Amino acid sequence: MTTRQTLSAALTQELSEVNSRLQRSVVVVHNGQRGAGAGVVWRASGYIVTNHHVIAHGKIRVSLADGGEFPARLVAKDPEIDLALLQVEKSDLPPALLADSRGLRVGQIVLAVGHPWGQRGFVTGGVISSLGSAATRGPRQSVPIIRSDVTLAPGNSGGPLANTLGGVIGINTMVVGGDLGVAIPSHIVEAFVAQALGEREGVLV
Repeated sequence: MTTRQTLSAALTQELSEVNSRLQRSVVVVHNGQRGAGAGVVWRASGYIVTNHHVIAHGKIRVSLADGGEFPARLVAKDPEIDLALLQVEKSDLPPALLADSRGLRVGQIVLAVGHPWGQRGFVTGGVISSLGSAATRGPRQSVPIIRSDVTLAPGNSGGPLANTLGGVIGINTMVVGGDLGVAIPSHIVEAFVAQALGEREGVLV
């Protein structure tokens, strides 16, 4: 095996392992309608982040990666930046590794995990295309966003955008930004969660 083949095999193995770790922390969010979105376990104590538009209607249920299913309580929502925080009555969820989105660079390889068109646990890859902001209809008037060329479809909403170490750098949305491949940066998401729970913001690695 050549050096190039060895490096390619090692990269393939590493990305496969990263995907497996990510999948454990990604859930299906059902809203009582025909569709479903994704969510990310943000705290082991039962707190899950998703998009606001995913849970805007109907009773919320969450299906975990291990097959368990629980009703979910809406803890907080912010329609302007399309975020919602849910809680399920289970205290030992596998939380995602949270990475700091403030150090991202254009061209960085990223992965998105979600359930496009109801097909659970799909992963797509790409690179960060730009780092900027999008106008919003609310008091903020704009929000930082990550644009990438990952393929997103209905069912990816609320799922993670992650770096090659498996660290979640954003929450994918198909509402804010006006186009596909948009994510709300993790430092914005963490601030939203910490405020909702009355915590100091956690440390993003």
